[in-house]
Amino acid sequence: MSEATKITTLDHGPFLVTGPVLLTDAEGKNFHSERETIALCRCGGSTTKPFCDGAHSKLGFQAAEKAVQQAEN
Repeated sequence: MSEATKITTLDHGPFLVTGPVLLTDAEGKNFHSERETIALCRCGGSTTKPFCDGAHSKLGFQAAEKAVQQAEN
């Protein structure tokens, strides 16, 4: 059985991605990480995008809302 990938949203912080993942940017460049967990920027202020560098705390980033459950059809 393969390991599941889990994405956790931190309040006013990054997305934490745990487990196997291939991250590809809009230009097709792949980002590989040897870490079990990576933090992805969602404030837009990181100088190491797509990865979080902690800029959200300096910028006072406030997430607009929490994830919402989608209704099943």
